[in-house]
Amino acid sequence: MRLYLIGMPGAGKTTLGRALAVAYGLPFRDLDEEIVRREGRNIADIFAAEGEAYFREREAAVLREVVRELPGVVLATGGGTPCFHQNLEVLLETGYTLYLEMPVSELVRRLERGAASRPLLAQAADPGVLEARLYETLAARQQFYSRAPLRCIGTACSVGAVQRLLSRYQASG
Repeated sequence: MRLYLIGMPGAGKTTLGRALAVAYGLPFRDLDEEIVRREGRNIADIFAAEGEAYFREREAAVLREVVRELPGVVLATGGGTPCFHQNLEVLLETGYTLYLEMPVSELVRRLERGAASRPLLAQAADPGVLEARLYETLAARQQFYSRAPLRCIGTACSVGAVQRLLSRYQASG
């Protein structure tokens, strides 16, 4: 089984993904961490040296590599992953895709301290600017996120909630 977690930065994809991997006895991968490992440099350095277009191409390539390499995995994607290079189609066709939907107010709370380390949020360190940037980003990405067949809303998205959601989805399907 492959379970892919999509959603905005700060939604909890990595944290929940690690717990789900343990619960299902599957390896866990964070797509951004995989890109860093394979590139030998951090995301901010990739953006600074090569730009977003290059990063998105590498992201798409690494996503496809992970899918080829791991028939069973829980994968936390980057926030923009489903929005570029037909990545969402790859996710939908090769596993279960779960959208972690989080209110922007909670994203702001979670991201306030670390925004500077995220290339697309680095200029939004002020909470008001960060909130506006997150609303703008979510508006652009919602059309992709909303195509996920599984959705878990808010901070109530626990391992148990996802397991119940996935069981119901598999049974209906």
